[in-house]
Amino acid sequence: MLAMKMRRAMFGIYWKARDVIAPTLVFSQQIYEQVLGDYVTPETDWLDLGCGWKILPDWREQVERSLVARCKSVVGIDYDMLSLGKHRTISRRVRGDITRLPFCDASFDLVTANMVVEHLDAPAVQFAEVHRILRPGGIFIFHTPNSRGYFSMMRRLVPDSINNRIARLLDGREAEDVFPVHYRANAAKQIDELARAVGFEVEKRRMIVSDAIFSVVPPVMIFELVWIRALMTEPLKQLRTNIIAILRKQGTSPATGNIKMRPE
Repeated sequence: MLAMKMRRAMFGIYWKARDVIAPTLVFSQQIYEQVLGDYVTPETDWLDLGCGWKILPDWREQVERSLVARCKSVVGIDYDMLSLGKHRTISRRVRGDITRLPFCDASFDLVTANMVVEHLDAPAVQFAEVHRILRPGGIFIFHTPNSRGYFSMMRRLVPDSINNRIARLLDGREAEDVFPVHYRANAAKQIDELARAVGFEVEKRRMIVSDAIFSVVPPVMIFELVWIRALMTEPLKQLRTNIIAILRKQGTSPATGNIKMRPE
C-alpha cells in the first residue's frame, strides 16, 4: 500500500514536470490507439499478433473493447499460453508461432502488433507470413521501440536479469511478462528493406517519442524529459524512442470470406 502511494506521488511530480518541459508530448500508446481507430471498420477481419492478455494499456480497456466490438471479427495469437488464457477482450484466441501462422492465405484485412516486433528472431520469415495471410490491399500495423532510441540502447547493454527488475520497478510488470528482445526490425532502414523484400508497400512510418521511462525516479525524470523535448525536434527525429509502421500488401482487396485455419 505504501509503495502504491509513493508511486502515485512520483507520477504526480512527473506530470507537473512534463507539463512544463514537454507540454505537447503524447504517450506513444495513445498514438497507436488513434492509428488503430483509423483502420478498424465494421468490415475488418483483424488478427492481433503476440496479443498477450490485452491490445492496449491497462487504463484504455474501454477503448479496446470499443475497437473489438467495431470490427467484423478479431483473432488473437500468442505463443505464451498463460497470457493468452487471460485476454480481457478477444474471445477467439490461438496458441501459435508467428514464424508459421496457422491461417490460410488471404485470411485477414488487418494484422497488428503492439510492442511485439522487437521480439522477432527471424523478421524476414515472420513478415512474409504476415504478408501471406493478408488479403490484397490488407494492412500490417505495428508499434515498436526504435533500436536507435536511448532506452533500446540501454536495454541491450543490461543483462536480462536486471532488465526484468527494471521492468517490474518502472512498469509494474512481473518477470513472466518480460521477454527477450532482438531488435532485428527496429530501425527505419531495416523496416523499409524488410517491407520491400516480402512485397509490402510502406504506406507510412512514424518516428515518435513517448513518456519518460524513469517517470517514477524524480532526479532522473527531469533529465530524461529534457532529452525527450530535444528528440521532438526534426534534427533528432531518427533517434526518437518509438516507431509506428503501416505496411500495405499490394493489390485490391477482393470480397472478404470466412477466416480459415491452415491445415497442419
